[in-house]
Amino acid sequence: MATVTLEHVSKQYQDVVAVRDLSIEIADGEFLVLVGPSGCGKTTVLRLIAGLETPDDGTILIDGRVVNDVAPNARNVAMVFENYALYPHLAVRENLGFALRVRRTPAEEIRRRVSAVAASMELGRLLERRPPGLAAGEAQHVAIGRAVVRDTPAVLLLDDALSHLDARQRLEARAELGRLHRELRTTIVSVTHDQAEALAVGTRVAVMNAGVLQQAGPPRTLYGHPANAFVARFIGSPPMNLVEMTLEGDGDRPVLRSGLLTLPAPERIAGPAAGSIAPHVTVGIRPEHIRVAAPPGDGDAGFRGQCDLVEFLGHQVLVHVRVGDLELRAFDDPARRVRAGDIVDCSISLDRLHLFDNRIGRALDAGAPLVAVAG
Repeated sequence: MATVTLEHVSKQYQDVVAVRDLSIEIADGEFLVLVGPSGCGKTTVLRLIAGLETPDDGTILIDGRVVNDVAPNARNVAMVFENYALYPHLAVRENLGFALRVRRTPAEEIRRRVSAVAASMELGRLLERRPPGLAAGEAQHVAIGRAVVRDTPAVLLLDDALSHLDARQRLEARAELGRLHRELRTTIVSVTHDQAEALAVGTRVAVMNAGVLQQAGPPRTLYGHPANAFVARFIGSPPMNLVEMTLEGDGDRPVLRSGLLTLPAPERIAGPAAGSIAPHVTVGIRPEHIRVAAPPGDGDAGFRGQCDLVEFLGHQVLVHVRVGDLELRAFDDPARRVRAGDIVDCSISLDRLHLFDNRIGRALDAGAPLVAVAG
């Protein structure tokens, strides 16, 4: 196991800045997932750690050792590529043992290690097959097995390793990655564009956008306390409702207004605090915090809207509620039988609202400064 530290690391390809001034410390034995939209720089970070790319600026340390100029094969790092990079002309057994043969490991030791990994990864029945005859999930298991067969690496890097699996296989693979992490006790850094996968498998999640780290923390922290509007929009499926609103009035209870939607301002920005933030804010509301066809209770605000679309998801129903020009997504109980076209009274939990500065997107939440900073 090992710690991985990136200090003010930047990487640029011609006119494109892939990673900008990234500083993050990955703890010994941690499972960190880098997540973000395509082109955000997350795979470049993985390649920098592996030694496949060299940073333009900054320092990369593995277990306290600077590795900027250390060759990939001297870093004790293993990487599983998105396309698995298996040798198509070699059987699974030979793919698993390839790195050991290159290192001139004795044949008996190769057989022992390959057998052990095959048993652990449930690959025994596939050992004589070649990669073209493997299903995507099987190829993924072989690629991970090949990465750990020589020795447990200090750091295991996974580059979107689940991207070629179907929905059922992805669920199974998530559980398998969790088991593998517990058994190997190694530091894992994984890259994915799928935020649901990131929340499911990571002990910590780092969100990137345009080469810049937006926020890093435990999955529950990112979901419940996003640092800015980008993280709020990216983390969560379906994404958080984000509505540009105006803070109006003063005194004990100003209101937030956007078109036909008016909400009492949460208590944390009422009274004297109302004058310390910009009048234009973005209000974030998770779909599960809007109750469809339910009267408001204490601490709630009510509004009326029309159901534009009802999506049946099995254990839940996703309702698209239109309020004037706004469309809000809300989860509902499938037993309620709300239909498209219905006019419904809804309620919102005011203490669950998220507030963001319109100009810079930063959270204006209970744990964040309320004074807006010019962007």
